[in-house]
Amino acid sequence: MKKLHLMLVLCLLPFVAWAQDDTSLSVERLWQLERIGNPVASSNGRYIVAPVTKYDVKADKGYTRLWLFSADGKQQTALTAEGLRASEPVFSPDGNTLAFISQRDKDDAGQIYLLPLATPGEAQRLTQVPTGVSGLKWQGKHLYFISRVWPDKSWDEMAAHIKADKDNKMSAKQWNALPYSHFDHWIDENRQAHLFRIAAAGGEVQPVSQPLGQQLPRSSQSANDYDIDAKEQYVAFTANGSANQVDPNIDIFLARLGGDSADNITATNPAADFSPGFSPDGKSLAFSSQRIPGFYADTARLQLYDLATKKQRELSTGWDRSVSGVVWAADSKGFYASIDDAAVRRLYYIDAKNGKPRAITKTTSFGQPALAGKNKLVATNDSFLYPARLVLVDSKNGQSRRLDTFNDEVLAKAELGSYESVTYQGADGKAIQMWLHYPPGFDKSKKYPLFLLIHGGPHNAIGDSFSYRWNAQTFASWGYVTAWPNFHGSSGFGQDFADAINPDWRTKPLADIQAATKWFEQQSWIDTERMVAGGASYGGYLTSVLLGTEHPFKALLIHAAVYNMYSQMAADFAVHSTRFGGYWQNPDIYKSISPHYHADKFNTPTLVIHGQLDYRVPVGQGFELFRTLQTRGVESRMIYFPDENHWILKPNNSIYWYNQVKDWMTKFAAPGGR
Repeated sequence: MKKLHLMLVLCLLPFVAWAQDDTSLSVERLWQLERIGNPVASSNGRYIVAPVTKYDVKADKGYTRLWLFSADGKQQTALTAEGLRASEPVFSPDGNTLAFISQRDKDDAGQIYLLPLATPGEAQRLTQVPTGVSGLKWQGKHLYFISRVWPDKSWDEMAAHIKADKDNKMSAKQWNALPYSHFDHWIDENRQAHLFRIAAAGGEVQPVSQPLGQQLPRSSQSANDYDIDAKEQYVAFTANGSANQVDPNIDIFLARLGGDSADNITATNPAADFSPGFSPDGKSLAFSSQRIPGFYADTARLQLYDLATKKQRELSTGWDRSVSGVVWAADSKGFYASIDDAAVRRLYYIDAKNGKPRAITKTTSFGQPALAGKNKLVATNDSFLYPARLVLVDSKNGQSRRLDTFNDEVLAKAELGSYESVTYQGADGKAIQMWLHYPPGFDKSKKYPLFLLIHGGPHNAIGDSFSYRWNAQTFASWGYVTAWPNFHGSSGFGQDFADAINPDWRTKPLADIQAATKWFEQQSWIDTERMVAGGASYGGYLTSVLLGTEHPFKALLIHAAVYNMYSQMAADFAVHSTRFGGYWQNPDIYKSISPHYHADKFNTPTLVIHGQLDYRVPVGQGFELFRTLQTRGVESRMIYFPDENHWILKPNNSIYWYNQVKDWMTKFAAPGGR
C-alpha cells in the first residue's frame, strides 16, 4: 500500500507543479477576473458608477458591487458592501444621489435603494414591492421601474399570493396560450409586466402602464422598453400591438402620464419596434424599427418621431448597419451608440438632422456608452486579449483613457497568444472575415492542431471582444490554433449577408466552414491530421450538419444544438415558423436543413453537452443526438447539466466544461507545435 501511495504521489507531482506554474489564460484564471458592467455618469460627469461582479469559486457564487470612479482616473472606490448584490445604478437629475436595485436582509425581492453621494450616508430602501423591481430609471422627481404583477390584486394580496405559492406543495404549471417560457424561466400567464413610479421622497407606488390598458412584452422586459421625457409629461413604451401572442408584433406606444389611453405610433409596421428614447429638449422620440416579421437580425433602422407634428422619419436610410439603444447627445442634435460593424463593436455619433453616421472608435469593442459631461462618453472597452475595462472616450477624436485597474494583477501572470483578422473566399465567392488566434510562443516553422470554432446565433457575429464562455485565447493556450469565421448570416456585414441564410440555414454557412477548412489545410503551420471543431446553439446546429457530411475533423464538440428542426417547435423560439410557416405548411424547408436527416453518415467522435434549464433549445435535442450516435456505434460522450440553461454560467460547472472539452479534444488531436 505504501508503494502504491508513493507511486500516486509521484504521478500527481507533475500536475501540481504544472498547475502552480501555469501562465496560460486558463479557465481557473478566467474565473479570477472581475467583470465590469455598463457604466452610468452624473449629468456633469463628476461621478461615474459601474457594477463590478466578482466570483467566489469555492462558494460557486458571484457578487456584484457598485464602484465609484472619477473622470481623471484617480478614484476607484467601492460604494456597496461585499457579499451583497447591487444592480442597475441610475443618477438623480442633479447627480447627487444614486439609486440602484438590491436585495438585502429583509427583502424578499429586489428593491430600490437610494445612496447620497454629495454627503456621507448609508443607502436607504425606498420601495417595498412584493413582486420586486427591475428596469430602473430616474426622471424628474420620480423613479420608474418595471414589476411583474397580478393585475387584479393589491400589493398586500400579491404578497400573500407569493407566500402561498412558496408554501404550496403542488408544482404543476398551466398555460392556455403562449408564451410559456423564455430562455431559462417559466412565464406565469396570470402575471403582467407593468410600469410603475414612486416619488424620490417616498410615498405610494403609482401605476403608469396599467391604466393605459397595455402591458409590456410578456417574454422579457428591461429599461430599454420604455422612457419618460425630462418634464415627466409623456411615457413611451413597448407592447404587443396585436392580439397574437404566438407571433407578437412589438410596437411603440405613446401616452401622457396620468392618462387613460395610449397611442400605437407604429401600428402600420408589421415588424418589431423597440428602444424608445426622448430627446433632452422634449421635442422628439427616437426608436428603432425592423421591417421583416420573424427575422430578429433584420436591420434595425433609427426612427425619429416629432411629438408636435406626430410625423415620423427614418434617419439611418442608406446605412447598412443596425442601430438600437441610442443615447441622445445633450444638445438633442444627435445620438451616440455602440454599433456592430464588421466584427468590431464601434462607438458612433449619428446626426439627428440628416442621419449621417461618424465612427468615433476604430479598433477593439466598446459597450453601451453613457454621457459623462460635454463631448465625453464613458463605456466599457474590451478585446480578445483583455476583459472589459472602464474608459472615458472623447466623442470628437475617439481618444480614450482608462479609468479602472481591475484584473491587471491577474492578467500580468498570464501569457497570451496573438490574434489577427483574415479574409477568405466563401460561398458564392463572397469575402468571409475570420479571426485567428495563435497559442503563446507560436512558431510558424512548426505544425499545430486546429480548433475551429463555429459561432451561434446564427446572426451574432464574433467581434473583437472578450468571452468567458468560449474564450478563444483559453482554447489556444492548450496548444491549438483557434479560429472564429463570421460566415454568411453573421451580423454587422449588412442586410443581404445576414439574410442570405434564410430559410436555408445549411447551404451557405456550411460552404463557408468548408472553405475555411480548406484555407487552413493550405497553411504550412497547420497539421491536417490534428483538426477538431465545435460550436453551440446555431453553432451546434452547424457542427451537427458537419457531422453528417464529409470533413477532415477528428472530433467534434456540439453544445446546446438545434439538432432536430421539428422538435425545436417545443422551444420558446421556433426558428422559421413566423416568417416561413410551420413544418406542416412548408415541410420541404425543414427536411432539407435538419441535421437529423443525415444521421446515416454520422461517424465522427462527438462530445454532446446540454443543460436542463435550456428552454431556447430544449434538452431533448442533445439527448436525441447522443442516442443517435450511440445507436450507430459512434464514440460519443454526453454531458448533462441539470442546473444550467443555454449557457454554462456557474463557476464550477464552467471549469468542468472547459476541462472536459480539453480532455475530449486532446484525446483526438494532441496539442502543441511539432
